[in-house]
Amino acid sequence: MKKEILTPRTLGPPVAPYSHGIRIGHMIFTAGTGPFGADGKLIRGDIKAQTRQVLENLKDILETGRASLQNIVQVTIYITSFDDYPGMNEIYREYFPADPPPRATVQVAGLWGGMLVEIMALAIVPE
Repeated sequence: MKKEILTPRTLGPPVAPYSHGIRIGHMIFTAGTGPFGADGKLIRGDIKAQTRQVLENLKDILETGRASLQNIVQVTIYITSFDDYPGMNEIYREYFPADPPPRATVQVAGLWGGMLVEIMALAIVPE
């Protein structure tokens, strides 16, 4: 059975017709998550500040679905410039210091609202 995950306390309501995440059985699929605060506004700042906010938002989505960042089994990262890759990796490594999940990182022409980074993930909910 599919269950919507919304985290209004940290992300605010979705800005379009989507869910922050969906839980199906023991799996959670997150939307592409951006660097938004609880007020729904984009966190301005460099790639490090935005990456940190995105990972905090992902953490909240997963915890709402009864999982954690350590339960992630696949990640896709979208960045607007590979010049930002080292800074993004520095923060990413803080959140995944050991056994990081497999991931793909893709440079895109642009992201909604001027975001520098967006991350989506698949996690397995522990029993």
